Amino acid sequence: MDGLPPVDFRAELNAEQYAAVTSPPGPALVLAGAGSGKTRTLTYRVAWLLHQGAKPWDILLLTFTNKSAKEMLERVEDLTGVPRGQFWGGTFHSIGQRILRRNALAAGRSPDFTILDQKESEQLFSEIVKAADGAFIKDKTNPKAAVILDAYSHARNTLRPVAEVISERLDWMKGGPEKLVGFCDAYEAAKKERNVCDFDDLLVLWLRVLENDPAALEHYRRRFQHLLVDEFQDTNRLQSRIIDLLASHHQIMAVGDDAQCIYTWRGADWENIVAFPSRHPGTLIHTIDTNYRSTPEILAFANEILSHRPRIEGFDRRLKAVRPGGQPPTVFTIGDTSQQAKLIGRKILQLHNEGHPLADIHVLYRAHYQSLELQMELNALGVPFVITSGHKFFDLIHVKDVLAHLRFIQNPQDQVALSRLLCLLPKVGPVAADKITRAAKDIEQAQGRGMVRALRDPAVLKKVPESAKDDFNDLTITLEDMLEGIEAARQKPAPTNPAADLFTAARDRSEEKVARTPAETTRVCIEGWYGSHLKTLFPDWKDREQDLTGLIGFAAKFEELGDLVAQVVLLNGESSDKKPEPDQDMLRLTTIHQSKGLEFPIVFLLGVADGLLPLTRAIEDGDVEEERRLFYVACTRAENMLYLFAPRFAVSGEGYRPLDPCRFLEEMSPDCYELADYAHRRL
Repeated sequence: MDGLPPVDFRAELNAEQYAAVTSPPGPALVLAGAGSGKTRTLTYRVAWLLHQGAKPWDILLLTFTNKSAKEMLERVEDLTGVPRGQFWGGTFHSIGQRILRRNALAAGRSPDFTILDQKESEQLFSEIVKAADGAFIKDKTNPKAAVILDAYSHARNTLRPVAEVISERLDWMKGGPEKLVGFCDAYEAAKKERNVCDFDDLLVLWLRVLENDPAALEHYRRRFQHLLVDEFQDTNRLQSRIIDLLASHHQIMAVGDDAQCIYTWRGADWENIVAFPSRHPGTLIHTIDTNYRSTPEILAFANEILSHRPRIEGFDRRLKAVRPGGQPPTVFTIGDTSQQAKLIGRKILQLHNEGHPLADIHVLYRAHYQSLELQMELNALGVPFVITSGHKFFDLIHVKDVLAHLRFIQNPQDQVALSRLLCLLPKVGPVAADKITRAAKDIEQAQGRGMVRALRDPAVLKKVPESAKDDFNDLTITLEDMLEGIEAARQKPAPTNPAADLFTAARDRSEEKVARTPAETTRVCIEGWYGSHLKTLFPDWKDREQDLTGLIGFAAKFEELGDLVAQVVLLNGESSDKKPEPDQDMLRLTTIHQSKGLEFPIVFLLGVADGLLPLTRAIEDGDVEEERRLFYVACTRAENMLYLFAPRFAVSGEGYRPLDPCRFLEEMSPDCYELADYAHRRL
């Protein structure tokens, strides 16, 4: 392209980056290790193509976030002076939308189609189900629209039969998948009739255009002479199929890291990157493993993690350091997760006193609930922290629902908690909830039975909408069961050994009124009405169920329900999930998934034990290799210091649950880390 400013590619890139950027025409796969300058490589590849005569509109850049595309094209503009608006660059969905506008008829739409957001899609699906089978909606054991749509979306993005995915993901549902498949078919017809698309349609219909309109396919093959795909390890089968059709000329460069594929649970297919060379014959594989982020000691630890994964020809990786040496990673073995929290708190204060800002320290964990004990310890120590992995644990909807049960049992006059519970029922909103509450209050005042038992009076049931009566009955049974356990506990002498009391409560379940600890009471709630409700309402109910199991472990720290409820309020009031101001020195807590793509001077990784990392569910489902990749991602976030904490026991509702040593640490050479044994020390 004429008029471009000169770029000294060889001087501005290292040898590995230069080889990838200047790769000859044809398919190329760039395996870019953590901290190796992947974005820089892609940016200079676009500039190189322009210097080789390509026009901006010849290049299609596909990314996973609009932010990434914007950042890369801004850098290209700074580098070459070519306005970013001349390029086709963006997420798969944004590019799909542009192409569908131009080929709407081939996709069964007109060009002025509108796009439904998630809530609108669920509302339309609910309308379809209600029109097709009103009884299905009324049956409380059937999945809600969001749950069915999630399974349908997974099937579409993975190009698997809908019936097969529904049978697999909704295996708890009564009957076969045929009825739900019929709902999905009716949903498709309704979208076409209304000239709307949901988010998945932007890819599904794009693929339909390419497969069913030869002229359109040929046009885009000629139009996009060069394809660049970022984060290729995160593509699903639908995206991969689109790429293969567009790139039949094989002028494609895919950039990614097979060792950082951690999203298979939402459809990403690790096989896409591994099978790329076979789908594009003649692929040149470029490996960029020079790491500018971490010390040699941290990289040696990360390399040791990868050395034990199944070997794939051409995909061997070994990160190389350019930074000077530092301290080796330290693995702390600890007695239990409570001691883990105390030790982390002590270590954070020590580092802070040595001059390290709190903002330089990031605590990573596999799942939200694993940070609860640490949050309590940080509050006790007065260490300010921010949670950067979405909502605070106690602000999660399902956690707040269970806490509303506990609050109401603790204080039956808590109308806010009761209203929240009642509004979980079908066809019950604030107005209906208020009517039910007032009726229960009348019964309570007239009979002195207490609010919980007053809810079960026939006069109160008359105020409940017909479609909610079954759920209301199950809810009130659960509440009464919870209350009886608390009442029995209040009549017994205070236990001298809280852990032993947990076992006593479990042993005494056969009694007519079981004295229950807060942990046992929480379990009754989760195993009662709300546990069934969870499955029908949330697509990711298994993850939410795991959170609630963690809540039981948290509750096991308390002898009195009132103390548990009060501590939750204090935790929520003293922690923050808002982005701190630039001048605020605060510790950061986040999940490993949310940390991907980021880097931190000091990393604490907690819960390095089988059952926590890898998670028990992943072990049972055979997803251990993805857990290994998560372990690798977590460790490669660290720039200067890496501390890992390996508890031997987890505190749970049943007392102390033994944890096996982390299988990933067990197979590693002990030469790549220092071991600090705190398992038998008092903290």
